[in-house]
Amino acid sequence: QVQLVESGGGLVQAGGSLRLSCAASGSIFSINAMGWYRQAPGKQRELVARITSGGSTNYADSVKGRCIISRDNAKNTVFLQMNSLKPEDTAVYYCAADLKRISSETYYSRYWGQGTQVTVSS
Repeated sequence: QVQLVESGGGLVQAGGSLRLSCAASGSIFSINAMGWYRQAPGKQRELVARITSGGSTNYADSVKGRCIISRDNAKNTVFLQMNSLKPEDTAVYYCAADLKRISSETYYSRYWGQGTQVTVSS
């Protein structure tokens, strides 16, 4: 069984910062990409930032220059530092990991965390 547990969400004023963390645990052979997605009420889930095992990153245009994604491969953990937060960043933030549970698996499967609420007040 695999678990992804997020932490670090909360209520912050516009212009403030938050740091989200997500730790993957359980039966894991290897993790390829890890990322953060978000879903605001009435909207589809969207990519915020993604990082590969080699450290390559990509960001949504809406957060470029304001967010930094990083990871600790030894601890199967991914972080999202969010700065200069705006009310439109308000959403539930989900962690995702593309991983293999055993070496014989051909493809990576995506696992999701339960989500953490980020609310930015104006």
